[in-house]
Amino acid sequence: MFKPKFTITNKINNFLLEIERARGFLDATQLKREWIEGMRSEALILESHASTHIEGTKLTLSQARRILTGKRVSGVHPDDKKELLNYKEAVDFVSRWLGKKDFITENLIREIHRILVKGVRGNSASPGNYRKIQNYIVNSLTGEIIYTPPSPEKVPTLMKEFILWLNEESDISPVIRAGISQFQFVHIHPFLDGNGRTARLICTLILYKNGYDFKRLFSLSEHYDKNRGKYYDAIQSVRENNMDMTEWLEYFTEGLKTQMMEVKNKGVSAIKKDSLMEQASKKGLNDRQKRGLVFLVDNKYISRAKYVERYKVSLRTANYDLSQLEDFGFIEKVGVGRAIKYRLK
Repeated sequence: MFKPKFTITNKINNFLLEIERARGFLDATQLKREWIEGMRSEALILESHASTHIEGTKLTLSQARRILTGKRVSGVHPDDKKELLNYKEAVDFVSRWLGKKDFITENLIREIHRILVKGVRGNSASPGNYRKIQNYIVNSLTGEIIYTPPSPEKVPTLMKEFILWLNEESDISPVIRAGISQFQFVHIHPFLDGNGRTARLICTLILYKNGYDFKRLFSLSEHYDKNRGKYYDAIQSVRENNMDMTEWLEYFTEGLKTQMMEVKNKGVSAIKKDSLMEQASKKGLNDRQKRGLVFLVDNKYISRAKYVERYKVSLRTANYDLSQLEDFGFIEKVGVGRAIKYRLK
């Protein structure tokens, strides 16, 4: 049987506590449907772009956003585009499992893999079927072989043991189980191609199934892609420490905590904007003045010159708008002379 080795350190405990706080905030807060849908769409774009980018696609985030929103993009490699669209399809497939009580099975994992690699580079590597030959893990940044996975003969047994562990009753935190599963799948490396993407989706599926979907507003892969060297080092640390996953789990829980805090902060910002718009409407402010208030939720200050530039108005109009916002108690003036700026009061 697969028995992961790890220690719950103070770091991990603190990260888990922050994750639970963010989860409680998102569960308890009434956020507008329009905001959630917009954030969910953006998270899907970020996740699809980052997870495929880690594996070597060359698309920029801007190109990925255009492709995923149905716009035409020229000059991109067809495989890069197809891998991106496949990843989105696989995320949608995993999302449909939200709230289901079904066991995670080998067939489910094979289906995720099949979706990911159909019609692209991995398509020739038998989508959904375990590898029959030896493969290697290569650092996509340096081309260096950093790990030789188990022989193909061992893969079926290792996967059966892994699936049994995934579905057994356990008092281990679902967040920790998700992190363990991501490493272990990459360690087994059961397919010839697409293992990293499949591992990250299995991790997401485990979080979803255990009530940690966080309204599907986060992207763990974005955290990994920001510093791929650190991501590879965290995975490699397990093999360098006699298969002890502690260092990897510290990295994993810190990444999820970082993502959750970003989502929470955006939620707080959305609530603040809604409240300001309600108050502004009662005061009869115009749309431009309302946009000025929204700007100040996300930015600490605005100057008269910046107001003129941003809203394409005269200095006289800028002075009028800012004075009215100040008179109504929405903003306050800081600084003197030409250094005067305004901030939310």
